[in-house]
Amino acid sequence: MIKREIVVANKSGLCARPAALFVQMTNKFTSDIFVEKGTQKINAKSIMGIMALGIGKDEKITLIIDGPDEEEAIKELVQLVEKTLVDL
Repeated sequence: MIKREIVVANKSGLCARPAALFVQMTNKFTSDIFVEKGTQKINAKSIMGIMALGIGKDEKITLIIDGPDEEEAIKELVQLVEKTLVDL
């Protein structure tokens, strides 16, 4: 299991389009993937769950990934959240 805290750099946080791209990427992996924000923990493969967290710009979230492709998943998701989504 991998647990990593990251900061959401996107100017609008994980709102509709960035959240959809995030969920689309999580669904590429067979590992279980969760996002924690404060005391809330949701399945990262659920668009409704991600939207319900209301993740804004510069907020810290924790990715929790457990499964056979967890190393690849953490690498790609961190890249997506910290760099790729910044310009959306």
